[in-house]
Amino acid sequence: MKDPDDQDTDGGRSGSRSEGRRSFRSNSRPPEDITDDLFTDEEESYFDDDFDLEDIEEESISSQEFFQSGRLSQDIATEVEKEPEEVVKKISENFFYNYSELVSTPYVTPEADIPLDFLTLEHSFGYDCKKRANLQLLDNNTMMYIAGNQLILLDFKTKEQTYLHSCSGEGIGAIGVHPEKTYFTVAEKGSFPKIIIYDYPSLRPYRILRDGTEKAYAYVDFNSDGDLLASVGSHPDYTITIWNWMQEQPTLRTKAFSQDVFKVTFNPEDDEQLTTSGSGHIKFWEMAFTFTGLKLQGSLGRFGKTSTSDIEGYIELPDGKVLSGSEWGNLLLWEGSLIKVELCRTGMKSCHQGPINQIMLDEGEVITAGSDGCVRIWDFETIDTADTVDDTGLLEIEPINELQVDKNVNLFSMIKMDEIGNNFWLAQDASGAIWKLDLSFSNITQDPECLFSFHSGAIEALAVSPLTYLMATTALDCFVRFYDFASKTPLIQMKFKQGGTSLTWVPRTVSYAGAQIVIGFQDGVVRILELYDPKGITLFAGRKKALDAELHMKYVFKPHTAEVTALAYERDGEILATGSKDNTVFLFEVEKDYKPIGYFNTPGPVCQLMWSPASHPESTLMTLCENGYILESLTPAIKDVDDHDVVSYEIQDIVLRCFHFSSVKSKILGNYDSGFLYHCQFPPFFSDSDFQNQADEPFDFRFLEDTEDNPIQTFAFSSNQTMMFCGMRNGGIRVYILSESDPSLTSLKDYWHFNVHDNNYGCVKGISASFDDQYLVTAGADGNIFVFSVISQVVAEKEAKAKVPSPRFGIESEPIPEDIEDPKAYSIENARRKREYDKLMKEVEEIKAGKREHIKALRNQFWKLLAMNKELPAHMQFQRTDFNIDAIIHAEINKKTILKIQQVEKELAWEKQKYELGLKKLQNRFHDPLESDTVVVYAIQSEHQIASYRLVKPSKYSKFKRPSQSERRPSKLERFEKEGPGRKESIKETGGSVSLQEESIIEKGKTFRPRTLSEIMVGNQIEKIKKVIQKAERAQNKILQRKKEWDELYKSKPDDDYEDPKDVQAIREAQMFMGDFNLKTAPDYKIPEHMRINAAKKEEELGYLDTMAHGKKKYMNKCILSLRDLKLAVIEEIQCLVQELKKLQMSIPTSKHISIPQIPQMYPEEVPERRFQYDEETLLRFKRKQQKRQDEKTDSKQTGSASTGGGGLGFLKMSPGKEGDVTTRDSLSRASKVSTFIMELPKSSEFEKAEPSDVEVEIMKRDEVKHLYMQQYLCNRIKELIVTFDAELHLLRHRKLKLDTKMKLSDLHHVTLFQEMLLLKNFEKQENILQERVNSLDKEEQDMQWKINETLKEMEEKKNEITKLQEQEKALYAGFQSALGENNKFANFLMKVLKKKIKRAKKKEVEGDADEDEESEESSEEESSLESDEDASGSEDDVFDDSICPTNCDASLFELALQLREKRLDIEEALVEEKKIVDNLKKEYDTCSKKVKVVATNLNAAEEALEAYQREKQQRLNELLVVIPLKLHQIEYVIFGEVPNDLSGTLVFSNHSLGRLQERIIKLQEENAKQQKLNRECRERRKVLIREKREMAKTIHKMEETVRELMISKFGRVIDLEALQTLSVNTTLEELKIKKLRKELSNAKELRMWEEKIAQVRWELMMKTKEHTKKLHQMNDLCIEKKKLDSRLNTLQNQQGNAFQGPRKADTLARQKVTELVESQSEKILALKEEIALLRKKGGLILPPITSTQENEMKSMDA
Repeated sequence: MKDPDDQDTDGGRSGSRSEGRRSFRSNSRPPEDITDDLFTDEEESYFDDDFDLEDIEEESISSQEFFQSGRLSQDIATEVEKEPEEVVKKISENFFYNYSELVSTPYVTPEADIPLDFLTLEHSFGYDCKKRANLQLLDNNTMMYIAGNQLILLDFKTKEQTYLHSCSGEGIGAIGVHPEKTYFTVAEKGSFPKIIIYDYPSLRPYRILRDGTEKAYAYVDFNSDGDLLASVGSHPDYTITIWNWMQEQPTLRTKAFSQDVFKVTFNPEDDEQLTTSGSGHIKFWEMAFTFTGLKLQGSLGRFGKTSTSDIEGYIELPDGKVLSGSEWGNLLLWEGSLIKVELCRTGMKSCHQGPINQIMLDEGEVITAGSDGCVRIWDFETIDTADTVDDTGLLEIEPINELQVDKNVNLFSMIKMDEIGNNFWLAQDASGAIWKLDLSFSNITQDPECLFSFHSGAIEALAVSPLTYLMATTALDCFVRFYDFASKTPLIQMKFKQGGTSLTWVPRTVSYAGAQIVIGFQDGVVRILELYDPKGITLFAGRKKALDAELHMKYVFKPHTAEVTALAYERDGEILATGSKDNTVFLFEVEKDYKPIGYFNTPGPVCQLMWSPASHPESTLMTLCENGYILESLTPAIKDVDDHDVVSYEIQDIVLRCFHFSSVKSKILGNYDSGFLYHCQFPPFFSDSDFQNQADEPFDFRFLEDTEDNPIQTFAFSSNQTMMFCGMRNGGIRVYILSESDPSLTSLKDYWHFNVHDNNYGCVKGISASFDDQYLVTAGADGNIFVFSVISQVVAEKEAKAKVPSPRFGIESEPIPEDIEDPKAYSIENARRKREYDKLMKEVEEIKAGKREHIKALRNQFWKLLAMNKELPAHMQFQRTDFNIDAIIHAEINKKTILKIQQVEKELAWEKQKYELGLKKLQNRFHDPLESDTVVVYAIQSEHQIASYRLVKPSKYSKFKRPSQSERRPSKLERFEKEGPGRKESIKETGGSVSLQEESIIEKGKTFRPRTLSEIMVGNQIEKIKKVIQKAERAQNKILQRKKEWDELYKSKPDDDYEDPKDVQAIREAQMFMGDFNLKTAPDYKIPEHMRINAAKKEEELGYLDTMAHGKKKYMNKCILSLRDLKLAVIEEIQCLVQELKKLQMSIPTSKHISIPQIPQMYPEEVPERRFQYDEETLLRFKRKQQKRQDEKTDSKQTGSASTGGGGLGFLKMSPGKEGDVTTRDSLSRASKVSTFIMELPKSSEFEKAEPSDVEVEIMKRDEVKHLYMQQYLCNRIKELIVTFDAELHLLRHRKLKLDTKMKLSDLHHVTLFQEMLLLKNFEKQENILQERVNSLDKEEQDMQWKINETLKEMEEKKNEITKLQEQEKALYAGFQSALGENNKFANFLMKVLKKKIKRAKKKEVEGDADEDEESEESSEEESSLESDEDASGSEDDVFDDSICPTNCDASLFELALQLREKRLDIEEALVEEKKIVDNLKKEYDTCSKKVKVVATNLNAAEEALEAYQREKQQRLNELLVVIPLKLHQIEYVIFGEVPNDLSGTLVFSNHSLGRLQERIIKLQEENAKQQKLNRECRERRKVLIREKREMAKTIHKMEETVRELMISKFGRVIDLEALQTLSVNTTLEELKIKKLRKELSNAKELRMWEEKIAQVRWELMMKTKEHTKKLHQMNDLCIEKKKLDSRLNTLQNQQGNAFQGPRKADTLARQKVTELVESQSEKILALKEEIALLRKKGGLILPPITSTQENEMKSMDA
C-alpha cells in the first residue's frame, strides 16, 4: 500500500539549503541579538550547522494555520518575508492504513517449512505495572495497557482481551487517548520508531507520524481540543515534538533536556504552553513567535533552596502556575520558573509518605496519588492562593478528604471513568494491581475494589503441570500465583515474607495427582505447597464458600543461606536437589518427608540443576554454575544415621567431575560467549584435580543465527522432543524443529522467531509447553505472562479447562507446618552447627560448675577450721586477721558492702512511692471497678431527693459467651437428610471421571494413519453387524423401558394398608404437640431436645439480664447527673440574680426591701467525686483528726463517724472566691436586663448635702417604681427557678421508683438464674461425660453402618463379577462347540481335553520368572498332567493322553482346545478367588452386623442414661424456689370472695396465654367438624374407585382374549412378541467370520512379504553364485598354472643330479596349501548349494557356514 506522503514534497529544496544558510549568516543578521532570551539552561542553540531558515518559515506558516491570531499574523508579517506557499497535499479524513501491512510478523528462515501462525497469542496474565501511564480508558468498559510488544484492550467486565501487536516488532514506548475517546495513539520503540494513531472502536490505523525520535518514545499527550499531539523521546535524543497529527506533519521540534524526561503535557487552558518533567528537573515551555518564526521557548525550573528532586506528577493550573510533587512527598507550587511555596501538612508532615506520582484537577479539587497508597483531596483555592509566611518557604495545609486504598499499594497513575452520577477512578498500582476507586466521599461511598491482580516486576520462575492446564509463577513481590491458562482464569495466590526465586512442579512419581509444587525463596527457604479443589471437601456449617482452588503448605525447610536458584527431582523422584547462590547443593530424601541427606560445595553460584534421564545407565546430577563450571556427581549413598549423631551435613566422599567452560570467543571477548551451541565432554575424574586452574574446551559446536548480541536465556522441549522453544534476552521466542534421527543437531538451522516481550527489559525468564504440547507459556522480566496456542493437527477442545487436583483424604485436618518467616533464621547446616556449639558450651559450663563445687567444698572446709579455732582456748586461738591472706581483697569487699548499704538506704527513702502504690491498689480494688458512684440530688424547697444507682462494670457473663460442651450430635433422620445417600458413590464417580478424562487424553494423543483396503472391508462388515445389533438392542431397550414403566407403575400402586405420608406426618405431629402432656414436675416427664438447658445457655441468659439491667440503670444515672447539672446551673443563676438584687436594693428604701431568698447549697452527697480532691489544708485537717481519734479511745465509733463527716465536709470546702466567682453565660444573659438599670444608679453619698428639686424628686419616684418592679421580678424569677427544678426532680423521682420496682424484680430473677446456673454447673461434668459417650457411640454406629453398606455394595459387585465369569465360561463352551461343527468324530475327545482338570502352579508376581527353561516347563506340564490323570481316574474309566494330537484330527482344533482350556482354567481360578472374597465379605458383614447391634444397644442405654440424668436435673431445677410478686387484682383464685392464705395449689398463668387456649378450643372444634366431613367424602370416593377397578379388570380380560385370537389367526399359535422383536444375528458366528476375514487379509499380507523376501534372497543367491563362479575360474587358472609349474619342476629335477632327485620341502608345502584351498572352496560350494536348497523350501533354517580349523590356520598364516 502506498503511504499518503510517498510523493516527494521537498521539491528540490535540499540543494538550496546551504545557500539559504550562508545568505542568512551574511545578510540576514538581526538588528539585536536576543539568543539569550530564547535559550535557557541546558538547551541547545538552533543556530548550528543544521539550521534551516526555510524549515522554520514553513513551521511558522503551518503554525499560523493552527494558531490564527491577528497579533501573531502582524508580527510574523513584519519580521519574516513571505515566500510563495508550496502546494502541500492534504490527507483525506476518510483515509486509513492497512493494519496487516503495518504489523510486524514472525520471522521464518527461508528454507524452513514452518507456518507463520505457528504460535497464536491466546491470553496475557501479566501487566507491566511499573511502566509510566500504562493504563488508559477508552470507554466505560474498556481499558488499554501495554504488555511487551502487544497493546491489550481489556473489557474489565467480561474479562475479554483484544491484541494489537507492535508494528516495529521492538516494543511500545507510550500510549495516549484522544480527549473524545475516538482515537488512541501508540508510540513505539525501535530505530526511528513511528507513532501510530488508531481509530476506535474500529481499531484501524488512521495516521502514522514518523521521525519523531531516534530510539523510543517516553510519553505522548493530546491537547484539550485534540488537534495537536505532543511527544517526547527517550535516550539518547530526548526530543520533544508538536505534531499536526491529522496531516502527519511535525509543527515544532526541539531537545527537551539532557536527562530522562518522564512526561509532557499541554496546559488545558492554553495550548501554547507545555510542561515537561523528569529526572531532577521540570521545564516550562511556551510557543512564541520570533524573527525566525514560531519556536518553543523552554524555561528550566530552579529549585533554589529546595533540594533537587525527580518530578513524576504535576498539573497546570488555569492561571499558568504549575503544581508538582516531589520525592519526599511535599507539593511544590511553581510560578514562572521558581518555587513560590512548598506545601506540607500540619506539624511539618509531608503530604504523602514518598513520591507523588500523579496530580489531577477535578471539579474544583486537587487530587494527589502517591506511592504510599493514599489518594488525598485538597482545596484548589487554598493551593492557588498559597504563599510563604516565613523564611522556611513551607505552608501547612490539610486535605479535605483522603482514601487509603490498601496496605503495600503504590499508586502510579489514575484515570477517571466517565460514569454519570459517579466519581469512579481506575488506578494503576505499581505493586501489581488495577483498582477501582470511589472518590465521592459520601455515605454510600464504595470501598476500593481490586479489579485485577498481577505480579509486580520481573517473574523469576514458571512451571507447568505435567497432568493438566495449570501454571504456577513466582516473583520477588513475595507472591506465588496459580493460573488455569486453558480457561484464561487466575485460580489462587499466596503471599510470603520473601520473594520467590525458583519453582518446579513435583513429578508424578512423587505426587501422582500432580498437586504439589516446590518453591525456592530469597532467604534460602524451600516450601512445598499442595494445590487442591476445596469443593471436594465436605462443607460444614459456618465454613466459607469454597473457591476454585486452595493451597496447603505441606513442607517448609531452609537448606541455604542465600537465594535458592535451582530445584530438581531425581528421575525416580527419590531425591530432591536444591542449588543456591551460597555455592552449595543440598540433597533431600523425598520418601522420608524430605529428610536431609547432605550437601556439597560448588566452585561458584549455582544457576541450574539437572538429573540424568532414564536412558542414562547411572543416576547422576549435573550442576551448572554462573562462572562457567559444570559439575557431575553420582547419587550419594543414603545412610540411615540418627540426626543426633550427625555433626555436619557436608558430604565428604562425594565423587565429582568438573568441566570448566572455555572457548576461543570467550577468551577474546573477556569471558563473553554467545551465538554458538557447544558440545562438551567431561574430563576423566582425578581425585587431586584443582577446579580453579582447570580450563576445558568443547569438541564440537553449532552456530545459532542472530544470537551474537541476543543470547538464548532459557529453553524447553516439547513432550515428544520434536520442538525446542527458546526464550531470548530481547524478549523474543524462537522455535527450532528437531529431527529424531539427528541427535548431534546438525540440522539446527531453520527456526521461527517472534518478539513478544519488551525488547529492552523483557528478557524471557521462563518458557514451557503444556503436557500435551497444545499451549506454550512464557514469562518475562517485564512482568508479562503470555499463553500461546501451538499449531497442531490435533484439534483442541474449544472450552478446555484445567482439572484442579482433588484433595487428599484428611487434608483439611492435616496440621500446617510452622513457617520460617524470619530471614535470619538458621539454615539446616547452621542449625546443626549451632547445636554442636551449644553442646560444646554446655560441656564447658559443666566444667565450670565442677570448679564451683570444688570452691564450695574448700569454703566449707574453711568454715570448719574457723569453728575448730573458736573451740580452742583463748590463748591458743588464731586472730581473725591471721586468716586474711590478702588485705586488698578484704578492703574491696568492705567497699562493696558500704555501697550496698547506701543502696538499701536509698530504697528505704522512697516511702512515698510505697504509699502511692498502696493507694493505687486500693483504687484498683474498690474505686476502679465502679462505673458510677451513688449521687444523691436533693430538692430545694421540699424534702424530696433522688439517688443514682451505684454501678459496677458489666459482669463477666455479659462479656463473653461460653461455648457449650454438651452439644448433641444430630439425629439419624437429620443426618440422612443432610448427607443424602451415596457417600461412597461420590468418591467412585470422581474417580471414574478422572479415569475417563485420562482415557480421552490418551485417545487424543494417538496419531491417525490412512486406512488400508482390508481395514476398510473389515470396518464395513463390522458396521453392518453393529447396525443390526443396534436395531435389536433398541427394540430390547424399548421393551425393557416399557417393563420398567410397568414395574414403576406397579410399585407406585399402594398396598391395602397404605397410609398417606401427609396423614402419617399429621398424626405424628398431633402425637407430639397435642394431647395430655405431663408437667415438668411429673416423674415421667421427657424433656424435648430444644428445651434442654445447660450451664452455657444459662450463663448467656444471665449475661443478657445483666446487660439489660445495666443499660437501664446507666440511662437513669445519666438522667440524674443531668438533673444535678441543672441544679448547678440553677444555683449559679440564682447567685447572679441575688447579686443583682442586692445592688438593686441599695437604691430602694429599706422599708420596701423584700427578703432576699436563700441561695441553695450543694450537699456532699451530690458531688461524691470531690472527696478525692484535696489540698495541703485538707491533709493537715485530716492529720489532726487522726490524732484526735487516737486520743479518744472511748466512744470511737461516734468520734469516727463525726470525724468522717467532718472530713467529708472538709474535702468539699473550697477556697474563698471559687464558688462565688462561678457564673455561666446563661446566667449572665438572663441578668443582663437587670444590670442595664443598675448601671445608671447614682451614688447616694454624692447627693446627701444637696436637696433635690421637684424634677429630680419626680425622677427619683419613677426610678423607685422601676426598681421595685425589678425587685419583684427578680424574686419571682428565683422562685420560678426553684419550683421548676423541684418539679423536674419530682417527675424523675417518680420514674425512678418505677424503675426500682423493675430492678427488684430483675434482682429476684437474677438470683433464680444464678441458682440455676450453679446447679447446672454441678450437673455439667457428668452430663458432658454422658453426652460424649452418646456422641461417640452414635459416631461408631454411623461408621459401622457405613461399613456395612460398603460391604453390601462390594458383595453385590462381586456377585455381578461371578455372574459375568460364569457367562464367559458358558460362552467359551458354546464357541468351542460351534467351532467343532456337526458330526465331528473327535468331538468327545476334544471336549474331554477342554474339560480336563489340571492343577496349575500359582502365577508368580514377577514377570521375569515366567521365562524359564523349556525343560522345567515340560516337566511341570508332565507333573500337572499326571496329577490331572490321577484326579480323573476316579471318575473316568479310560485314561487318554492329551499331549499328542490323534491321527486325522484337526491340529488347529486341538490347539484351540488347549488354548480354551487355559482360558477355562483362568476363569475357574478367578471364580474361586471371587467366591473367597464373597465369603470373606459375608463374614465381615456378619461381624459388623453383630457389632452394630451391640453398639445400638449401648447407644440406647447411653441415651436412656442421659435422659434419666436430664430428668434428674430438671427435677432439681423444679425444687428451686422462684419469687413471683403479684397484685391482688391478678389473683382470681378466691374462696367465698376472699383470697386464701395458702396459694401453693394455684397456677400462675398469663392472660394472653389463657386467651390463646380459649381460642384454640374453638379452632379445634371447627377442625374436628371439618375432618369428619372430609372422612365421609373419602369413604364415598373409595366406593367409586372400587367399582371402577372391577370394570377396568373386565375390560383388560376382554382385550387379552382379543390379542390371543389375533395371534392364533395370524401366526397359528401364541408367540412371544418381545422375543420376535429382539431377534438378532448370531454374534459369535459373525465375530468368527470377521476374525477369519482379518486372518485371511493378514495371511495375504504376510505371503506378499515372504515373496518379497524370497525374491531378495534369490537375487542375493545369484550375486553369490556369480562371485563363486568367478572364484572357480580363478581357481581353474591357478590349477593350470600349477600344472605348468609342476611340469617345469619335474623337468628341472630330472636334469639335476641324484642329490636333488628327492622332493623339496618347499614344494611339498606349496602343494599341500593349494590342495587344502581347493578342498575348502569345494566345501563352500557344497554349503552354498545346501543353503540354496533350504531357501527354496518354506520355513528353512539357515545356519552360519562351518569353517574348518585348517582354514582358520591358513588364514592366520596368511595374516
